[in-house]
Amino acid sequence: MVSDNIVIFDGVCNLCNLAVRFIIKHDSRDIFRFTSAQSEIGEEILSRFGINTPEPESVFILQKDTLVKKSSAALAITAELDGFWKYLAILRFIPRPIRDFVYDWIARNRYRWFGKREECMLPSNETENRFL
Repeated sequence: MVSDNIVIFDGVCNLCNLAVRFIIKHDSRDIFRFTSAQSEIGEEILSRFGINTPEPESVFILQKDTLVKKSSAALAITAELDGFWKYLAILRFIPRPIRDFVYDWIARNRYRWFGKREECMLPSNETENRFL
């Protein structure tokens, strides 16, 4: 299994699924792999770091055996994307508590604003190699 740059997302969250498709589209270097928090692999990774929830209120990225979450994870991902998006990483200079406050507000409202699926997203034939 790939052990670096694994994005763990809420597989039933429409916003999260949109974000995964966005990352794939802007990751021409094929850096990221994906797994939902509800998958066996996602649950195993999260439980290794003491997180045991079926619908996490964060995106996570596993990098060099460190689990990064919330706004720090989002910015770590954008820093590796193609084009303009990588420049959003400059937002790291905003103190983490402020970034995470905004992140948490969006996370609390994501189902209401974007909806929720009954089942986790299934990757397309073109992207299935990106999913663990």
